[in-house]
Amino acid sequence: MAVMVQAENLTKYYGSYIGVEDVSFSMEAGEVVGFLGPNGAGKTTTMRVLTCSMPATSGVATVAGHDVLQDSLAVRRHVGYLPETPPVYPEMTVQSYLRFAATIKGVGKADMQSRLSHVLGVCGLDHMRTRTIGHLSKGYRQRVGIAQALIHDPTVLIFDEPTSGLDPGQIIEIRELLRELGADKTVILSTHILAEAQMSCRRLLVINRGAIVGDIALDASGDVASVRTPARDDISYDTTRALHIVVGGASDSAADAIRPLQGVRDVTESRTNGSATLSVSTSADDDCRPRIAAAVIASGADLLELREARPSLERLFLDLTQGDLGEGPRA
Repeated sequence: MAVMVQAENLTKYYGSYIGVEDVSFSMEAGEVVGFLGPNGAGKTTTMRVLTCSMPATSGVATVAGHDVLQDSLAVRRHVGYLPETPPVYPEMTVQSYLRFAATIKGVGKADMQSRLSHVLGVCGLDHMRTRTIGHLSKGYRQRVGIAQALIHDPTVLIFDEPTSGLDPGQIIEIRELLRELGADKTVILSTHILAEAQMSCRRLLVINRGAIVGDIALDASGDVASVRTPARDDISYDTTRALHIVVGGASDSAADAIRPLQGVRDVTESRTNGSATLSVSTSADDDCRPRIAAAVIASGADLLELREARPSLERLFLDLTQGDLGEGPRA
């Protein structure tokens, strides 16, 4: 797939303070990527550089193949940006504001009505088109902000904390809208809320102290599938697969039967009330579950449970941002 967003050694200083330092990543067309990190980690700084709102101190960033410093007008044509505070005028109606936004973003008169109708429909604003923005709820103002980001049909959408301050119902509405947009756009969602990122994205870039400390892939259910840790080449969460097994009956023979199997790295055992829980470490690229199940049954033990134990996103985030893995640049 085509690379739509790329950063190489991106660095931004505010005087002597480090906003981001040597940040590198790439995003492909159609990806929905969460940019995740604690407050002050460098998320908004990176978003502002990618949207040409501020220049980097050093490094290179491109959007749809265009350099953000050398070809900023082309970048702006490809990017739809929603900052944390929606850039709306409260005294304007929804449709007059969106017409204004379309005009300054270069939408021609021939396409104006079709683009306006499209974003009003996609963002659920048809029945609000004549309402004054200042009279709308925060959730609807957020929708107007998303609509202005979409009005010129960009290929890349960058949203900074799009659900900040919304109530649970509004958050669900915005989340569903983001999923729909991700069907044909590259979406970057900046947030510090783990659950929000987990439910909206399939890939998470974790930033801490101005550095990328983790690149996490999530599966379709939102569980951690694999992790790369660019800041520490010697540690990778995706080199092993952990299995949680509960056996009854002859549990000693079950553990002994599992240990010599191909792909099994380690087996630890704990006992409770006549059953045993086995924690089994296996190679990530070798699915040993059929062999393990057959070995347990052949040993005479009762196989009560066998499931994959993925690292929790919460634990992983804390490891990356507060433990040794999270050590990044400081001011």
